[in-house]
Amino acid sequence: MVDVDAISADVVDEAIRIHRELGPGLFEGVYETVLAAALERKGYRVDRQKPVDIIYDGMSFSGAYKVDIQVEGVLVIEVKSVERLTGAHAKQLLTYLRLLKQPLGLLLNFSGETMKEGIRRLANNHRPIR
Repeated sequence: MVDVDAISADVVDEAIRIHRELGPGLFEGVYETVLAAALERKGYRVDRQKPVDIIYDGMSFSGAYKVDIQVEGVLVIEVKSVERLTGAHAKQLLTYLRLLKQPLGLLLNFSGETMKEGIRRLANNHRPIR
């Protein structure tokens, strides 16, 4: 069984390392590319800009939205490079988690003075492995 909490810890460690090395101020796509490559180097299966279908009222909409990064098929990561995170960013990630039926997501904002202030962990009925 995949331990989403261990994956999450590795992602946070890599995000902090990347932020220390590159600093704030780059475009989201740069942080997304570097983070995905760092996670792949650690041996994780990583999907970038993964198209996701939406099914609504018996209709299917192919590739209705894209997830920035999905790790091992269980952890959804939304990468931001904005002045500050808002409630809309959290709602966006929670909706992705709900539609994908995934337990956990990370909202990572690389624009802060430190990475610690830019990390939000969001759960969708997540129950940690014991």
